[in-house]
This record gives sequence, structure tokens and C-alpha cells, in this order.
Amino acid sequence: MTRPLLQLTDVTRRFPAGDRQVVVLKNVNLSIDAGEIVAIVGASGSGKSTLMNLLGCLDHPSAGSYRIGGRETRDLGEDELAQLRRERFGFIFQRYHLLPHLSAAANVEMPAIYAGKTPTVRRAYAERLLARLGLEERAGHRPSQLSGGQQQRVSIARALVNGGEVILADEPTSALDSKSGQDVIRILRELNALGHTVIIVTHDAHVAAHARRIIEIHDGEIVADRPNTPVTDSPAAVSRTGNATVPTSASAASETRTDAVDSPISPRTPLSPPTPLTRRWSASVGRFIDAFRIAWLALVSHRLRTILTMLGIVIGITSVVSIVAIGEGAKRYVLDEIASIGTNTISIYPGQDWGDSQANMIQTLVPADVTTLAEQHYIDGVTPETSRSLLLRYRNIDVNALVNGVGERYFQVRGMSFAQGIGFGPDDIRRQAQVVVIDQNARRKLFGTHPNPLGAVIFIDNLPCVVIGVTADKKSTFGDAKNLNVWLPYTTASSRLFGQRHFDGIIVRVRDGQPSTAAENNLVKLMTQRHGRKDFFTYNVNDVVKTAEKTGRTLTLLLSLIAVISLVVGGIGVMNIMLVSVTERTREIGIRMAVGARQSDIMQQFLVEAVMVCLLGGAIGIGLSFGTRFIFSLFVSQWKMVYSIAPIVTAFLCSTLIGVAFGFIPARNAARLNPIDALSRD
Repeated sequence: MTRPLLQLTDVTRRFPAGDRQVVVLKNVNLSIDAGEIVAIVGASGSGKSTLMNLLGCLDHPSAGSYRIGGRETRDLGEDELAQLRRERFGFIFQRYHLLPHLSAAANVEMPAIYAGKTPTVRRAYAERLLARLGLEERAGHRPSQLSGGQQQRVSIARALVNGGEVILADEPTSALDSKSGQDVIRILRELNALGHTVIIVTHDAHVAAHARRIIEIHDGEIVADRPNTPVTDSPAAVSRTGNATVPTSASAASETRTDAVDSPISPRTPLSPPTPLTRRWSASVGRFIDAFRIAWLALVSHRLRTILTMLGIVIGITSVVSIVAIGEGAKRYVLDEIASIGTNTISIYPGQDWGDSQANMIQTLVPADVTTLAEQHYIDGVTPETSRSLLLRYRNIDVNALVNGVGERYFQVRGMSFAQGIGFGPDDIRRQAQVVVIDQNARRKLFGTHPNPLGAVIFIDNLPCVVIGVTADKKSTFGDAKNLNVWLPYTTASSRLFGQRHFDGIIVRVRDGQPSTAAENNLVKLMTQRHGRKDFFTYNVNDVVKTAEKTGRTLTLLLSLIAVISLVVGGIGVMNIMLVSVTERTREIGIRMAVGARQSDIMQQFLVEAVMVCLLGGAIGIGLSFGTRFIFSLFVSQWKMVYSIAPIVTAFLCSTLIGVAFGFIPARNAARLNPIDALSRD
């Protein structure tokens, strides 16, 4: 005895209605063999559609047993039920249930996507099915461009693309005119002749008359199950559907059956065994690529919604990248300003710290200290420094200036360059030469527009000195750029102007590549040994650099955190609009589940959409951030926005994470929808 293809035993289906349960099906017992064409008839509300949903694994029995090919369905998980819908069943719905933003061919392909078929194979077979059904010229048309009969034929092709061993047709002719309805019934009979099991749910006795078996249901109970002699059509060997020719004779059916077996996708695919790991991996990658394609189509089809969704992300990413670029530009500007006073330098001053009242009494910084420090391997240059404010005079011009007694390495240590002339050398130090280097402020005050002050004699207090060099103009926010500065050999300044042999300070430049902190520790240790006590303190410019960098990072982080708030707000906007999208597209989700989409497929699709929205928003935001550089330069001239790869990569990562994080809940909600509830939603 052959086992029934579909078998229901004592199946009951109840639905909650407030505080009570409504019984829609009561102890239904039904067996359907392979190759039958069965009509389930009954009045509206009799339970026939619920029975069809149970047969197609769109719904679950509240009680009883439902077996498919001897396999108990209540033991199957959601993905296994999706596999049954995908590989065993083909649905033909009363309202067609075609996705409006897809072409006819793309609608037909949809079940094959979830079956893991390659794009080339599924597109070729979809076009072949449409051609057989007379829609070859309409493959690229959207549902809105097709008549009702044409849409129903697209629905039939979709039901067959994965094989459609069992065709479930729910009121397939009720929305059609009489001719289109006759064409659909003729197609169903021909499919049955080709070996498909066809189950038609209808309230129309004329439609039911074409079945070989009629099952009548009333108030949830089967009240009749009788054989039927189908209405005979024209005895012609070949019947026509639109422009398609479908064989109906035995020889033609045999020919078509042979042809179908050789086709890329068999019309009747059995429940397949587990595929090898490589094939499953390939199928997963293919579904992922298809999810991107489907997501892109969904985003393009709803442009306004997509733009509104990504708006918050665009603003957030633009803010973050721009603020980081502004912060980096400001940091570099500050560091350049610090560099203008000499980087990698350590200054030694008498006393315990700034403002020490006893510092003037300490006279231990002497030339021997300079000589000893210059011999250290980690030191690149050393210069003493002694300063007084004195009167400068040239001809009839008198000005006050800061007079500095320094060593020959001073300009190198400070990183200063010359606009004219040269600095003084060791020989000038040794013989206490009366030579002077002036800055640009002193040149302008003393010589006005005179182009070349070199060789001129100026009086410093009452000491005549020859100008041998003019330093380059060096604007800096550190120190007063309006001061007049001149530099003499420290020997000249000490003996002939200041009357002191000790120094106000010693400036050391650390050799490149040497750690500044270690050099400072060695320097302090050496000087303490020389003086017998620590009667000095050090000022490391690198500490200022580090402080500036730290402050810059802190401010950038603070501003970035403020900008991140807009990213979070944008993410919440993504989640809200995606939730609305799930509500709007509930029927689409139901259609995809009906043709075999797994919960993971639905979840993946919505997650991919959310991530794509955020990535697109991130890309636009980064582009706008580069555009803000021009606007920024119109208002701020001191520094420029500086972009780096790290914030841009971080922005893209943030976009992806926001898409995943805020898209998860809508995606999960979509995946958890009941196929029946989703399909019934308008």
C-alpha cells in the first residue's frame, strides 16, 4: 500500500479571540496522494483557507498530526518548514502576491534565490517558464504593467520555479475575468497531467468541477469527500494559454516531462539531503549577495524613506569626521607654534621653580657647565643665555630692546634662521667681539625701509656693535611678537654690558632620536653632581608638546563624543524608520516566507538594508566633511582641517555598527512574523 503524500490525522486549529478560543478546524482527517487534483470547497468562513495554510506549512495545527511523505511536521523547526515550502510546495494566491518593485522575471526567480540557485540558472529558467506561459514579452514588466490574468500566470511560474511538486491554489480565478479564469484552470489541469499534485481552494462550483476529487468543508469539519468526473475541455491535442502552447496529450505530456527533467531546475524537486560544506558555503555567499541586491532594490524603490533614514547618519558622520579634522588641524597648529620656540630643548634656570625669590642669589650657572654639557653624547647643542632690557641707538633713533648674551650655538638650538648675514662663531665668543644679530622688529625700528643693515654700527647702551646678521621673521603666539630682540656673544654681554659672569639660564638641545625624558634625568643628575646640590630647575619643551597633544586629544575626544550623540540619534532614526518599514512591508515578508525564505534570510535582508543605509550615509557624510573644509577656510585662516585615514575608517565602522545595532530589532521583528499574519496584512 502506497503512503499518502499529505496526511492529516485529527487536526484541530484554534485561534485566540480575547479570553476564549475559536475553533476553525475540528478533528480533520484527510489524505491526499501524489498526482491528485483536489478541490476543497466551502462557504466563506468554513475553514478551507485555514486548511490550505496547514497543508502548505504556512500554519501549524493546534492539535493532531500532519505528515508530508510520512514526515511529521510538528517535529520540524522553522527552517525545515521553510525548506518544505521552498522545495515541495508552490503557492498560487487569490491576489497574486507579487512584489510591486520587481519585474515579472524577478518575481518568478524569488523562490530559487532561497533555494541557492545561481543567478544565471534561475534567470534562464524563470524566462523559460514565462515563455511557456505566454509571457516572454512581459518578463521585464512590473506587476502594475500586467493584467490580472498575466499576474496570475506569473504567480504560477513562481510556484513552478523550484519544482512545485504540490501546487496550492487559493481561489485562483476569483479576481479574474471568465477567459483568464478558464486559462488558469486549464494550466492547473495540464500541470496535474505532468505529475504535479494540485489542490484548489474555491467556493466556485464551476472551478471545483474540474477536479477529480472534491472535499467539502463546513464549519471546520469535512462533511463530504467524493470523487468527481472532471469537466472535459476541447478534445484538441493542444490547448493554448494566451500566446503559450502547453501540451496536454499523453505523448506531449511525456515529451514535456522529459524536457522538464533535463531543465536546469526540475519541476518536481524532492526534499534534498544535506549538501556538502562547500556547496552550502557557496549557497550562503550567493544568498548574501542576493540580499544586497534585494536590499538595494528596496532602497531605490523607496528613495524618500531611504533619504530620511540616512539623514541622521549623514549629519553624525559629517560632524565626527569634521570635528576630528578640525581638532587635528588645531593640534598641528599649536605644535608648530611650540616648535617656533625650539622643540626638543631643555632649559636650566636657577632656583627651585618659577617665581623663586631666591633665584637672583644663585650664581652657579657658569661657562664650565656649558662646556661639560656640550660633551654629553645625548646633547646636540648647548648655549648660555643672559638677558637685560637696554637702550638701542642708531643715529637719532632710540628704542628699548631685550639684549641677549648667548653662545654661538644659540640660533641652532632655538631653530632660528637668518634673513640676512650670519651669526657669530666661537672666535667671536673668545675675543669678546662687538658684533650683534638683530631681529626683524629691531631692523624695522632702527633702519626703517633700508634694505641692508649689515655693517651698520648701533649702540647698545654705550657699546658700539656691528650688525652682522638679521634673523628671519618668526611669528608665534608664544611670546610677544612685538618685542625687539638683539643677540651678542655672551662674553661681550657679560663683561662689557651686564657686569656678571654667571648666566640667567642654559638651553640644551637634545639630539634627535634620544628620549627627552631620559636626557633630562641625566642632565639633572650631572648638574647636581657638579653643583653639589640641586639649586636649579628644568623646563622641558617636550613636556609642553605632550601637554598640548594631550589637551588636543582630550578636546577632540570631547567634541567627538558630542558628535557621536548625533550618530546615536541617527541610529535611533534608522531603527524607527526600519520598524515602520517592517510594518509597511509585512505582506512582502509573508510572500517571501511563503516561497521558502528562512527566518535568517528575512533577518539578513533587513540587516543588510540597515547597514547599506548607514554605509551610504557614512559615505555621503565623509564627502560632505571634505566639502566643509572650503567653508571652514573662509572663516578660519590660522589653521586648516587635517584629514587622516583612521577617522574615515572609524566612521565607516561606526556606520556598519550602527546599522547592525539599530537594525537588529526591526530585522528580528520581521523574521519572527507569522507567514499567515504577514500575508493577510494589506
